[in-house]
Amino acid sequence: MPNTDPDDARALRRRMRSAARLYAVQALYQMEAMEQSLDKVRAEFEDHRFGMVIDGIEFSEGNVDHFRQILTEAVSRQAAIDKATDRALVAKWPIGRIDPVLRALFRAAGAELMAFDTPPKVVITEYIEVARAFFPEGKEAGFVNAVLDHMAREAKPGAFA
Repeated sequence: MPNTDPDDARALRRRMRSAARLYAVQALYQMEAMEQSLDKVRAEFEDHRFGMVIDGIEFSEGNVDHFRQILTEAVSRQAAIDKATDRALVAKWPIGRIDPVLRALFRAAGAELMAFDTPPKVVITEYIEVARAFFPEGKEAGFVNAVLDHMAREAKPGAFA
């Protein structure tokens, strides 16, 4: 009989959403770096990257619906997200001057903050972890925390009351 523990099911859904966020950042980065369309990149990730195995390492399955929603919202709201990111950049560097991986991360997180019901604190925590995955030795996680906190307070001020 299969394990039907609701805690296990919730943990699996949480891991799949986390993987979808990581894949969304990678896909947004690839779209910009390779000048590829949303449809082409989305299909590549869904067909080849979710659950792939490289050198014996199996990549996580992601929540496909969440992945698609992040990409769609990040692309359709990119101008608004980029403006919100610019306002949040304390150093007054425009978004075009920051690392392209961080730019993709802010676009994915901005999509969730602007278009989803996910609590802002969850979005911030999840994308800090994504930053750590890409920059394990750097200070980027703290930078991501500060920028996303500012963006979240602007997008959903009632969530911090």
